[in-house]
Amino acid sequence: MGYRVVVAGATGNVGREMLNILSERHFPVDEITVLASRKSLGTEVSFGDTTLKTKDLDTFDFSGWDIALFAVGSEATKTYAPKAAKAGCVVIDNSSLYRYDPDVPLIVPEVNADAIEGYAKKNIIANPNCSTAQMVVALKPLHDRATIKRVVVSTYQSVSGAGKEGIDELWDQTKAIYNPVDEKPAKKFTKQIAFNVIPHIDVFMEDGSTKEEWKMVAETKKIVDPKIKVTATCVRVPVFVGHSEAVNIEFEEFLDEDEAREILREAPGIMVIDKREDGGYVSPVECVGDFATFISRIRQDSTIENGLNLWCVSDNLRKGAALNAVQIAELLGNRVLKKG
Repeated sequence: MGYRVVVAGATGNVGREMLNILSERHFPVDEITVLASRKSLGTEVSFGDTTLKTKDLDTFDFSGWDIALFAVGSEATKTYAPKAAKAGCVVIDNSSLYRYDPDVPLIVPEVNADAIEGYAKKNIIANPNCSTAQMVVALKPLHDRATIKRVVVSTYQSVSGAGKEGIDELWDQTKAIYNPVDEKPAKKFTKQIAFNVIPHIDVFMEDGSTKEEWKMVAETKKIVDPKIKVTATCVRVPVFVGHSEAVNIEFEEFLDEDEAREILREAPGIMVIDKREDGGYVSPVECVGDFATFISRIRQDSTIENGLNLWCVSDNLRKGAALNAVQIAELLGNRVLKKG
């Protein structure tokens, strides 16, 4: 016996990826339905070999459905997630709306699976920010061994993290570089993204950090350990899919780079590709479509007593969003609902 599953926001990048991953991982689905806003009503999307037509999120009755994967943004989530939860359907939400709610578990299954038990308080589970998700997969096994004191991270985030508009803007501006008559000014981003990098993701906060940077700090503390100090600089780069991160870690105890490499090789969800030669590392274009978080460039940091550096790359539409949501659904099924 399987589950009755809803995918809300099925016409967006993340919603479509959720459907792909549910099919690829053979999630035990008895029945599936896809929802979208009224303007996208009737749009066809694929689920394996099946074509589905979207229904209206505004009028949908969630009664009798087991799990709803939400990829509709915070405003719509604020309206529809409580309705689904009240109807007895467990919501797994990809927006930022519930991530910092103490009554809603924020889960990366490889890191804090036990937190799933807290879902019943609101019948809602939060999916973390894309840049946080891949980083904490790498941090957790190292933290278990040597206790992390501080993390300094610089991100190189692809335009798909800003949705279809971000992808379109990079594509249009790149073409316009070679056709100056067809100028494409910045709309989605604050500056030209083609052949450029922008040290600004989300809104600025009073202390000068951006909300994206604040998210990485707050979410790492909630998911891994509130004692870990985190400072982040988040940068948008002209890459279509795949987030990269340069991570500097300071530990309580000494951790040799070779031991760290072996720990990461054995850790769930991680693939270590770390050869000290040309091409002996993973770049974002190589991680697209993969489930793994890739770790490269593991090396000692000689400027502090117990430090390591590493390079972390992942498909942000997968581990940073859709894959993690489906993994949460799998965890929920295996540990709580137990129907599959």
